[in-house]
Amino acid sequence: MAPLYCSYGYDVIALIGWQRQTRQARFGEIHHLLRESVQICEAQVRYLYHHQYLPLLACHERQRRDELQAVAERCGLILSLDGLAPEGGEPQLWAVRELQTGLTLRSGGLGLQDQATFAAFLQPIAEQGWPVTAILSDKQRGLEPAVAEVFPGACHAFCHTHYFQNAAATVADADETMKVSLRKSVRDAVGALIRCEGQPEQPGVLTVTGLLPSPVAAATVPREQSAQCDAPVAQAAEREAVVQDLLRRVRYLLTLKARPPFRLAGLEMFERLTEVMTCLATLIQHDADARLVQLRQGLHSALQTVRQDYSDLRQAADWLHRIADLLDPDQQPGRTGSAVRSDLFAYLDDLDQQTQDTPALRPFYTKIQDVSESYAKGLFYTYDLPALPRTNNDRESEFRDLNRRLLATTGQKGLVRRLIQRAGAWELIPRLPSLQATRLAISQVPLTDLRQEQQRVHTHRQRFRLHVRAAKQSQAQLQRLVQRWTALPAPGAP
Repeated sequence: MAPLYCSYGYDVIALIGWQRQTRQARFGEIHHLLRESVQICEAQVRYLYHHQYLPLLACHERQRRDELQAVAERCGLILSLDGLAPEGGEPQLWAVRELQTGLTLRSGGLGLQDQATFAAFLQPIAEQGWPVTAILSDKQRGLEPAVAEVFPGACHAFCHTHYFQNAAATVADADETMKVSLRKSVRDAVGALIRCEGQPEQPGVLTVTGLLPSPVAAATVPREQSAQCDAPVAQAAEREAVVQDLLRRVRYLLTLKARPPFRLAGLEMFERLTEVMTCLATLIQHDADARLVQLRQGLHSALQTVRQDYSDLRQAADWLHRIADLLDPDQQPGRTGSAVRSDLFAYLDDLDQQTQDTPALRPFYTKIQDVSESYAKGLFYTYDLPALPRTNNDRESEFRDLNRRLLATTGQKGLVRRLIQRAGAWELIPRLPSLQATRLAISQVPLTDLRQEQQRVHTHRQRFRLHVRAAKQSQAQLQRLVQRWTALPAPGAP
């Protein structure tokens, strides 16, 4: 069977979609797979995916309204909202999912991210009359008043991950500054030493393989043969290996990257370099190699330059970890939202007293306090509503998975951005669990629904018809615009 006026059956359409979304195959690979049994060109494979498979998938998702209705009547809907980071002036992809069913209620591009736009995006959901119990978002600007306008009776919960990222902003900035300063101090003190990579094959050349590989080092000689080597030579080689390992360790630690709010690279660099110093002290006590002595002295002087900064940042980072423990439902199960709120602000009051006489710590506390007060009205619903998650990470994970999948099927980051703008709303709709289920589901979509969805796809993609870079194609498009414009009657013409 096939959709009306389509030359290819549902089995071909389902196979194309399954290979593309599940196997992450490129259109050329899918064409190669099909051409042994089906007369089809690569352009037709691409067309069937974008204009048949994706619209059919969206229509199938829409047929599950009864399931959504039942959940709404039983306990109310719990919605999750999130969007991709905007691409300089281009529409931003947003999605609204119902968390208990996983259904996509709305998915599409928003040209603006203000209250009026968000309200217009959410209003069709409110018009269905479904009870909405709670909404989870990242507290984006403009979204909070829009939710209050469209769903005045719903709890608007805020993502805990974004709360911590904002609360830790001042700490993270200070940590990055300390990291840069410490790295510079280490390089000034022992840069020439740690840049030296042992005894390479040639300057700048490390281990090489291929038809002309690097010579095998003595350390890789089998044990039974190494016993025959001269003992002083073997000991010198082992001593050199230990020194080089320590130098590589220091070199690596200078490249650490932060992942706020809890992975702070400056703190980690200071602590790991301190561990290296402790190790060096033990080694030097046994054998005071000149390079080890130089390395330890250099690290000691570098660490001293930021020791006070480290002490302050370590204390502020410990505050964040303590707050994370307070908000973790597994630490003290069974607490209500009001109890968690009381615990958090009692701890913040303690910090207020602790930092009264410590000006260096006061900015860190002030930021945490301000963000906590800003997020307080949406931070604690999750403890009273078991179905409401603490974070919006699942939505962000879907966006990351979409990016990874499209990158795997195209190999071009620029093309991924264009595909998300043109078809991201349809690509976000979850695929079915198997090829057979996909074939069965899309074959049951009414023709009228498919035609309407194809028109939506066409209307959306038409917005990007002038987004081309090829000079010849661009000139042809502009010429057609000129022809269309000059075909119009001039103003005032009879």
